Amino acid sequence: MRKTILFLAVLAIQQTAFAEMPKTVGGHLVDEKGMSLYMFDKDTTPGKSACTGGCAQAWPAATADSYDKPSGDWSVIPSADGKQQWAYKGHPLYRFAKDTNPGDMKGDGFKDVWHVAKP
Repeated sequence: MRKTILFLAVLAIQQTAFAEMPKTVGGHLVDEKGMSLYMFDKDTTPGKSACTGGCAQAWPAATADSYDKPSGDWSVIPSADGKQQWAYKGHPLYRFAKDTNPGDMKGDGFKDVWHVAKP
């Protein structure tokens, strides 16, 4: 009995540690923490990010974990830093470093090339 309870507790901890795939909230895409996700107009090749170097510092990739399972319009692509990045309909997704709270959209319209991702 004791081993069963311990096993279930470990399983529950592991399950809560898993990130969720992005979702739609308030008409735009957000990550598992409710942070807004963005698309970059310079990403013109489906499944490939054009945001590297300093761009990637200000606009970090919306990373996926190795256990995440893309489906439907969702896919996972290699990010500029070699990790896995979420993409929606082939468009890489990013966060904005200056968004500090869930629901922030400070990057929407930035330099006319960054836009909140919408389904």
